[in-house]
Amino acid sequence: MKTSDMRRRIAHEAARLLAEDGGLDYGFAKRKAARQLGAADSRHLPDNREIEEALRSYQALYQGQEQQDRLNLLREIAIEYMELLSDFDPHLTGSVLNGTAGRHSDINLQLFTDNDKELEFYLMNRQIACKRSEIRLDGQIYPHYSLEDARASIEITVYPLNELRQMRRNLADGTPRRIRLQQARNLLQTGN
Repeated sequence: MKTSDMRRRIAHEAARLLAEDGGLDYGFAKRKAARQLGAADSRHLPDNREIEEALRSYQALYQGQEQQDRLNLLREIAIEYMELLSDFDPHLTGSVLNGTAGRHSDINLQLFTDNDKELEFYLMNRQIACKRSEIRLDGQIYPHYSLEDARASIEITVYPLNELRQMRRNLADGTPRRIRLQQARNLLQTGN
C-alpha cells in the first residue's frame, strides 16, 4: 500500500475515533488508528491538518445537523463564560473555535492575568465549582482550571499578560489560533 493511501486511511480512522469516542487528542487518535490499521511505522502518520480535514468530512457525512447544533451550543456556553470572565481577557481556542467540536468536546479558554489567585477567588466568590491543576506547555507550567457545568466541560489555561503579545495569533494556514469575546459573538452569528 502506498504511503499516501495509508496516511489517508489513518487520518480517517483517527477522525472517526475523535468524533465517536471523544476524550482523545489528535496525537493519541492517530497513533491508535495506526495500530488498528497495522501501520506501526511513524512515516505513515498524517499531520493534524490532515486529521482535521478528515474529521470535518466525517462530521458532515455522519453527524450533520447534530454536530452543528452541538457546536452552536458550545459556542453559546463559551460566550457566557467569556462574558463572566471578561476581567481576565478570555480567548476562545480549540475545536469550538475551529468548528470541529462534537458531542465529546470541551470548551477551551485561555485567560491572561498576572494574578491567577485573583481568578481563583473570583470563581469561589461566584460559587463556580472547579478543580485547579497545572499544565505543562512548551516547558512552562501554567495554572489550569476545569469548571463544572452540566452542559459542557470548560477547560481554562491561565497565562501571564506578557505572553499574549508573544504567542502567535494565527495557525500556519492563516486561521486564528484564538479569538476574543467580540470575535466569538461574531462567529456564533455567522455560523462559520
